[in-house]
Amino acid sequence: MKIFVLALNNVFDTGLATVLDAFQTANELAEMSGLTSPRFDVKIVSLRSKVVTSQGLTVPVERAGGGAPDCVVVPAIGYKMPEPLEKALAKAEVRDAAAVLRRWSKRGATMSAACIGTFVLAEAGLLDEQHATTTWWLAPLFRKRYPRVTVEESHMIVKSGRVVTAGAALSHMDLALWLIRQKSPKLAALTAKYLIVDSRPSQSAYVISDHLIHSDPVVEKFESWARGRLGQGFSLDEAARSVATSKRTLARRLQAVLGKSPLEYFQNLRVERAVHLLKTTNESVEEIAGRVGYEDGVTLRTLLRRKLGHGIKEIRRAA
Repeated sequence: MKIFVLALNNVFDTGLATVLDAFQTANELAEMSGLTSPRFDVKIVSLRSKVVTSQGLTVPVERAGGGAPDCVVVPAIGYKMPEPLEKALAKAEVRDAAAVLRRWSKRGATMSAACIGTFVLAEAGLLDEQHATTTWWLAPLFRKRYPRVTVEESHMIVKSGRVVTAGAALSHMDLALWLIRQKSPKLAALTAKYLIVDSRPSQSAYVISDHLIHSDPVVEKFESWARGRLGQGFSLDEAARSVATSKRTLARRLQAVLGKSPLEYFQNLRVERAVHLLKTTNESVEEIAGRVGYEDGVTLRTLLRRKLGHGIKEIRRAA
């Protein structure tokens, strides 16, 4: 399987190294264990003769020339906040990368990116009319720049058509393992064990909601109102009155900042509170369910499994 890892200047060191190490480890384990799997032929390619990482290290690259790979991986670039990222995306190197990515895509390559690398795919238009995940704290910017993309930032991995996107930072590993899994589930599982990687289907557990909420006073007021009545139930009319705005404006502001409706975010806060209580108290599942507004423990168990991919025992064991 021919894989091009497209490294742009200021590439995120951890992201690039993680992807390379995952595929190299998979190749070594396949040979050692005798598992049947195509070898991952990985090349670091670039549009410039010299590439320097975010930490100032020089990357040994090959110029992206003719031919097409089976798969392309775009690691993050090291611009973690909106203003410097937008300046970086306006650079000629990103425009050149977008053109090359479109060409590879037209030739049938599977396109993939992790973290801020998803912005580069979006700049190329390859995520238009698709579902995608991205770096959770940059999701509001992503929605603003790319309104034709359906953003699902709570997910660690999203496959849509022939494009695969992964979430923030160390989700580079999740992306590499996902690609390995498409060729050999056993090899992916073995690689994860050797690299000590746990299953992480969601970014939700890592999101710092305050980072997003405080960017909008209406959303901040709604969040305060919602936390005060998790055990009572949701009313959009009451929510809008509490923040002195219309229901339509409230819904629009939450969608812009968090990508969720008021009810969806209210339910997420219930889950967050339930997880906190499971980790910090000895209360039964039924007691916790009542405290966050659910009628019984069965409903809470089902919701936690669907939202987080983990059961009650796994959550309490992780405390």
